[in-house]
Amino acid sequence: MTHHHIFETAAGFAAIGWSGTAVTGFRLPASSVPEVERAVLRRWPDSTAAAPPAAVADVVAAARRYFAGERVDFSGVALDLGDQAPFFARVYALVRTLGWAETMTYGAVAKELGAEPQAARTVGEAMARNPVPLIIPCHRVTAAGGKIGGFSAPGGSLSKARMLELEGAAVATASPAQMGFGF
Repeated sequence: MTHHHIFETAAGFAAIGWSGTAVTGFRLPASSVPEVERAVLRRWPDSTAAAPPAAVADVVAAARRYFAGERVDFSGVALDLGDQAPFFARVYALVRTLGWAETMTYGAVAKELGAEPQAARTVGEAMARNPVPLIIPCHRVTAAGGKIGGFSAPGGSLSKARMLELEGAAVATASPAQMGFGF
């Protein structure tokens, strides 16, 4: 990643990283700019703040519309995820095809990829390491039995539930499996 940009959405402050015109990282909204700046320095220490090129500015505008409740499709966004484990790359490609409010369980993703049921844990690991959440919609991958499952973004599983609710997806009323710590 060479550049990043912090921007405001209806859900808080987010960040995007890119190299050339390909998105290399995305940080879901947090409550403050300093919180996002700390995360950017931790995750993208070699990047510099810059105004995004037109293609990346379009992604920023789409993210703003998404968090304002507009139906947005990120499937055409150019990505550069760098080297990924082959199974993770397959998971990301499949999850990227999930449309607005469409969910799939960790186990169903594993099965769709021809993996054994225990690979659901590896799918969860891929989702936790997703460098571009929202663009690869990891919030649409849920646990078995209608549960939300974990979410490593700011706000934890509550953020995942809010994103699914924003899309109008059926969300289980059970307590989230993971809670955020607010930092």
